[in-house]
Amino acid sequence: MKEASQPLRIVVKVGTSTLTHSTGRLNLHNMERLARTLSDLEGMGHEIILVSSGAIAVGTAKMNLKERPTQLRMKQAAAAVGQCMMMHIYDKLFGEYNRVVAQILLTGEDVDAPARSEHLHNTFESLLELGVIPVVNENDSVSSAEIETGQCKVLGDNDTLSAMVARLCGADLLVLMSDIDGLYDADPRSHPEAKLIHQVRAVTPALRAAAGGAGSWRGTGGMATKLHAAELAMEAGIDMVISNGARPEDLYGIVAGEDIGTRFLARRA
Repeated sequence: MKEASQPLRIVVKVGTSTLTHSTGRLNLHNMERLARTLSDLEGMGHEIILVSSGAIAVGTAKMNLKERPTQLRMKQAAAAVGQCMMMHIYDKLFGEYNRVVAQILLTGEDVDAPARSEHLHNTFESLLELGVIPVVNENDSVSSAEIETGQCKVLGDNDTLSAMVARLCGADLLVLMSDIDGLYDADPRSHPEAKLIHQVRAVTPALRAAAGGAGSWRGTGGMATKLHAAELAMEAGIDMVISNGARPEDLYGIVAGEDIGTRFLARRA
């Protein structure tokens, strides 16, 4: 990773629980603070890529459904509606700070197939050269069908997606913003005495055992998916940090190398 004083290429992944309220509707306060912080970091010379969850949850609320759909076709419908709404809000919020955003929706094949991966890499490079902030999500409207048919490897969660995007783009830093301060030595929800682990140099079986299960009903990922993302990032020479999405301003300190959340240290050549 470059020195903190140098411009960095940063991938920031924000989870559904950060972007929405418990009702499933958008948390506009958090989204505004996130947009302001990322816009300011871009103004400092950093290159920013935002990986955003939330499409299915937002679509569920937008269509006044009583609960998150379980049928694949209804998940697809919710994702299509929710993604449209989220990009409208992102465009408005980032536009307040004179920043331009672009939408990129991905499936597993986009990242895995060499020709498509190269085109995708070039697209990211072109957008970043132009000072545009790409907003990335998995193309749930397509990927859900692929899960059912088994015709294509699917990314499955945005923690993994963000690590793959970071690797594809040659990022210097990956930040996963979640509903927890970082990785603990036990589940803090059931073990109040659990201690936050500030630095990780290797993902061990003991860490996996402490990871626990999935998060809130609004998201699909848990700490286990974040550990998988950390392994992908570390192997690619990218530091990864897990931090609390309720405090998007923590990104300033994280970028400066401060001891915030849990930092997974990349393997150095």
